[in-house]
Amino acid sequence: MRKFVYLKNVVTLQLDKDKCNGCGMCIKVCPHAVFEISNKKVEILQKDACMECGACALNCASEALTVKTGVGCAAGIIEGMLKGTEPTCSCSSAGCC
Repeated sequence: MRKFVYLKNVVTLQLDKDKCNGCGMCIKVCPHAVFEISNKKVEILQKDACMECGACALNCASEALTVKTGVGCAAGIIEGMLKGTEPTCSCSSAGCC
C-alpha cells in the first residue's frame, strides 16, 4: 500500500510514551497506519503520513496522543497542485497551520 505523505516535519501529532498503556486503539482508528506497537507501547511509525484527523487522540483513553485537528496541510498541497507551485501550509516560527 502506498504511504501518504503530506509536508515534511509540520504535523502537530505528539506522543507521550509515559502515558501510553499500549491498548492499540490508535492503530485501529488511524486511516494512514501512522502507529505500531513496540515493547507494549505505541510508536509513531511515520509521522509525516498523519493527516491530523484527530481520531487517535479522541480515542486514546490514556491521553497519550495529542494533535491539532483540522485540515492539516492538505489545503496547502491542493493549492500547490492547482497553482503548479510547491505545497505550503504557511508555516512560520510561531507554529504551523
